[in-house]
Amino acid sequence: MGNSFQHLTGFFITFEGPEGCGKSTQISLFTSYLKTLDIGFELTREPGGTSIGESIRKILLDPGNKAMNPIAEAYLYAASRAQHVNEKILPLLEKGINVISDRYLDSSLIYQGVGRGIGMERVMKINEEAVAKVIPGLCFVIMVRPEIGLKRAKETSRTDGYEKGDRLEQEKRDFHNAIYQGFKQLPEFRKDIVLIDGERSIEEVHAEIKWIFSEKYNV
Repeated sequence: MGNSFQHLTGFFITFEGPEGCGKSTQISLFTSYLKTLDIGFELTREPGGTSIGESIRKILLDPGNKAMNPIAEAYLYAASRAQHVNEKILPLLEKGINVISDRYLDSSLIYQGVGRGIGMERVMKINEEAVAKVIPGLCFVIMVRPEIGLKRAKETSRTDGYEKGDRLEQEKRDFHNAIYQGFKQLPEFRKDIVLIDGERSIEEVHAEIKWIFSEKYNV
């Protein structure tokens, strides 16, 4: 997959992975670690991150929207991302404020490009204007097999009001298997993507994330 995007000289880190991979836990630990180093940051998420983006998020995750067309889904994620980048991420980075995002472009490449079968190249095209050349300097992909992750995810979703899981969590196992395999292949396309074994203890995963971050940013 060709990459016409450039890295900004800033501190933009994303966390990715299949459903129930433990992103929220690791993001919480990582941001706490940054605070101990007195490193400032802004935490955000996708879909969402802005008022408009959060409205789109509700549409995307609503289990009642199972009839959503894959192309429509891809454009909705891109719409949320365009608002997110232009209203929040880019202005923060331009001010020298570090940004950490729970999901970003790579989720679309895998969920829509691989999971929905649209193709990663096509999804990248849909997102070209949305990302405005803003890609992360470091992307942690926490890997957990579907049979483990989906159990975790549905427990979390109940607290968000989705008793049987959100729209994506309710997809068939084949979809989630494709997502898992897609994430495994992601490092082939960009050198800043790091796969993390999320089936180890929380402490071991956190320790590896800290080490990789420290090595890259010399802290």
